[in-house]
Amino acid sequence: MKLLDRTLPTPELNLACDEALLDCAEAGEGEETLRFWEPASPFVVLGHSNRSAREVDASACEHLGIPVLRRCSGGGTVLQGPGCLNYALILRLDTAPTLASVTQANHFIMGRHRDALSALLREPVEVEGATDLAVAGRKFSGNAQRRKRRFLLFHGTFLLNLDLTLMEQVLPLPSKPPAYRKDRGHAAFLRNLRVRAGTLKEALCASWQVNLPLTSTPCQRIEGLARTKYSLPAWTLKF
Repeated sequence: MKLLDRTLPTPELNLACDEALLDCAEAGEGEETLRFWEPASPFVVLGHSNRSAREVDASACEHLGIPVLRRCSGGGTVLQGPGCLNYALILRLDTAPTLASVTQANHFIMGRHRDALSALLREPVEVEGATDLAVAGRKFSGNAQRRKRRFLLFHGTFLLNLDLTLMEQVLPLPSKPPAYRKDRGHAAFLRNLRVRAGTLKEALCASWQVNLPLTSTPCQRIEGLARTKYSLPAWTLKF
């Protein structure tokens, strides 16, 4: 597996990069990859089918100058910002029985991340809901996937030192919370890991046996997706 440790200049470009890597792999122009990136400023990201009017406090985002965007994968709405480490996995489906369905992929990938994080933190990490990681019932990682015929994109966020009070201001409680949330507000439900991003990257690279850098990125495809999709209100506000 190849490594791409690269943060692009804008949120739109970073969201577009994950989709472009998937598209290129599906077209036979890319390969299995683990990517990392870290936001420089806050922004909100809707899951593919989330309704913006329900999941985001638009007036608070406008007042605070926080952009609202939408990603290509499922899952819930999240706040991104400094203190988040994002990753994306591009994985081949046609030779991996453990990835044959959405449920199997969730189980396999989340189990691998649970084991890697348990070893790193030296305390029990649980898989909660379908794709959350938590310690003692407090979530520190949310994840989602998008599937094509030959490859899938599985990506998510690790909370390292995010301003959780800002999340309280811009995100209402989700419309479809997991049972283990138990109606807790964001600050009581979430936790930061407070580990170095580099340390977590090393643990994930070891878990996925990453050994070579990705030597080329689909820059034109990324820029095209950012311009014609991720920057457009027609995409962000489609639901």
